Amino acid sequence: MTTVTHVQPEPLPPLIRWKFSWIFIAGIALLIFTVNDERFLPTEEALWLLNWVHVFFGLAWTGIDLFMGFLLGPILRRLDPRLRRTVSQELSARFFWIFPMLSTVTPTAGWELARRLGYLDVGYPGFYWVEAALALVIVMAVFGLGILAPINLWVLWELRKPDPNMALVQKLMRIYLAVTALEAVLQLTTIVIMTRFRLGL
Repeated sequence: MTTVTHVQPEPLPPLIRWKFSWIFIAGIALLIFTVNDERFLPTEEALWLLNWVHVFFGLAWTGIDLFMGFLLGPILRRLDPRLRRTVSQELSARFFWIFPMLSTVTPTAGWELARRLGYLDVGYPGFYWVEAALALVIVMAVFGLGILAPINLWVLWELRKPDPNMALVQKLMRIYLAVTALEAVLQLTTIVIMTRFRLGL
């Protein structure tokens, strides 16, 4: 008599990995403290901390975009499909929390820094530089919250299936990496504008 054993299907991985939510929570908590740090710190130290948060998170955002768009992207396209699936799943699980945090903390801290330094009160033509920086930040925030985050969710949803559509995942990841590369270019342009701020409007 032959015994038939039924193989239990592997449980689907969670759509959202809440264990990585601390990244978003920590970034937003630091932002809230920094924006209100004048109540707790001397003016110079509060300004230094705000400047540090803006610069650090801005550099992290730019660095990740450059790495993803121009280094990791070409490597992913050459990986074995199974390995590509694993890497895409792990990246998406983390970047689901990282990119919204970066695209929230960096521009908000930058706006508060500009307010404290008086850049929002300068007249034209100097204020054109402020408007250019604001326009770039809005575009990058839309990319982060309106494109990258939904693509992250879509990829995670597809990859959790027993038989995911890897052609779709590859297409989504190509869009994802192209957007991060474009964001990196916009961020480098923003850095050019920031040097203008540093020299004075």
